[in-house]
Amino acid sequence: MNKTIKSLLVAGLALSMGACSSTSNKETKEEMKDGSYTAEVNGHNGSMTVETQISEGKISKIDITEHTETYGIGYGMPTTPVEAIPEKIIETQSLGVDTITGATITSAAIINGVAEGVKQAGGDSDALKKVEVKSENKDTTIDADVVVLGAGAAGMSAAIEASNAGSKVVILEKQGIIGGSTTRSGGKLIAAGTKYQEEQGFTGDTPEALFDYFKSVGGDKLDDVKLKEFTDNALTDVNWLEDMGVDIINVEPIHSSITPWRVMNTKGGGGQVSGIGGQISVPLYDTLSKTDTEIFYETTADEILMKDGVITGAKGTRKDGTSVTVNAPNVIIATGGYAQSEEYTSHLKMGKVATSVPAGNVGDGIQLGQDVGAKIEFTDGIQEVLVSFSCGVGINEESGLIVTDDGKRFVNEYTYQSHVATAARKAGSIGAYYIATEDDPNQTVQYGLTLDSTLSADSVEELAEKMNVDAKTLTKTIDRYNELCDKGEDEDFGKPAEYMQKIEGKVYAIPLSRSYTVTFDGLVTDIDSHVLDENNKAIPGLYAAGEVAFTGLFGDEYPSCGLAIGASVRYGRIAGINAAAGK
Repeated sequence: MNKTIKSLLVAGLALSMGACSSTSNKETKEEMKDGSYTAEVNGHNGSMTVETQISEGKISKIDITEHTETYGIGYGMPTTPVEAIPEKIIETQSLGVDTITGATITSAAIINGVAEGVKQAGGDSDALKKVEVKSENKDTTIDADVVVLGAGAAGMSAAIEASNAGSKVVILEKQGIIGGSTTRSGGKLIAAGTKYQEEQGFTGDTPEALFDYFKSVGGDKLDDVKLKEFTDNALTDVNWLEDMGVDIINVEPIHSSITPWRVMNTKGGGGQVSGIGGQISVPLYDTLSKTDTEIFYETTADEILMKDGVITGAKGTRKDGTSVTVNAPNVIIATGGYAQSEEYTSHLKMGKVATSVPAGNVGDGIQLGQDVGAKIEFTDGIQEVLVSFSCGVGINEESGLIVTDDGKRFVNEYTYQSHVATAARKAGSIGAYYIATEDDPNQTVQYGLTLDSTLSADSVEELAEKMNVDAKTLTKTIDRYNELCDKGEDEDFGKPAEYMQKIEGKVYAIPLSRSYTVTFDGLVTDIDSHVLDENNKAIPGLYAAGEVAFTGLFGDEYPSCGLAIGASVRYGRIAGINAAAGK
């Protein structure tokens, strides 16, 4: 780690022994017996083992020996809880240390594990929780060439390129860790002409063919110039990431009905999984840490500074209320999307919807841009899925009958899951139901049939009553579906005949809930990552990349895993290069 980032981490902890209450510390010291104490606690993803060493009446060592936390969120970097929280506790001899924003559950689990160890040693964990840890932060002003707002895939890519070009770079990151939505994702990338395709027998794939696929999904809503910039350079960016240490293990299909296979999995990934993106964000961080970039964590960017129409920097507020002002002629907005914002998702008319993206994804970068005259666009597009949070049905290519909230069929069920969810939304349905029978061939469905949340009945009419839908409507839907199954041809939606299975006998309905992830709209940018004003003119010195500026790269629905991270890297790199050059 470079000295600058290390010094900022220490300053960000703002922890000193002098801040502790000497009386409480003395009393606890006298009570604790030397030794090693082990506690089992619940982390974010499961059980965690915390070993606390007491020496001379003080907490001298903390080891998290076993855990299943997410790489890049729970562990893997100097700022993640497994590494940072023990250091905080030992330095302050306090259990009142702050949790890390963006990884609060893991942070709290470690603190609880140490508290249990203190109790086993005969100490007073409640007293240690009251030991005050004061912040030593002060209002800070710093000069730089480029200030980046956000440290996800786009922000880190931008910072790396700008720093490598010789610029002094400062990042303001809202969370206590880097990575944003990328870390929580499935860690997938997409490109054409890769060696991983060739290994699976898919030869001759080209950037032009990849462009054509995206165009077939997004249609006229796409900015062809911006999309072509991505597809032409996707493989170059994959190679750039691999050079940093990103470990790609194989390639898989966008959907089993779509060839050639193009989606690349990073280590630990494959299929519809999440929490793998640390395999991308951690190598980006490791590369960034070798530069002179300064990162201010838990610092929310709240103002882009401008004087006489010229960008002059940005200002942020730390978690403790102190300010960070960065004087810089170039600002790159990379704050992520807005899936956590009911205000910004209200145009989709779905009400409050579940999402797995970071809590900080509220669209604040959009407002920052608007405040300095940026053009904003919103469409009807968003990445969405319909899924049972109990059994996973909805994302694993189950191909049975799916109906809207009012019992109507609306889509070819054997297709990419985002297409299914978008089709339901266009039909006005917030959720959906997967209608199944006892002989459904899908394992996830079979598991779902055993759950109390799954509705079941001996007749369609009885099931309709439990679903709170009109019995005649549901009966008509199922009768028509069965008719098409007998014909061996889906005349309504074109599902392959081999995936048409009649609904007979005892019937089940697995509720599917809507979930949002990637947002498509926000700041309008050009191919050079310049933020445009209402007259489509570039605002000098202002750039944007990543989810805050995906305008023109998506249509109504998400076309494939890998596009979001890939586009973030592509336009982040462009933003960093151009900001460093003042172009």
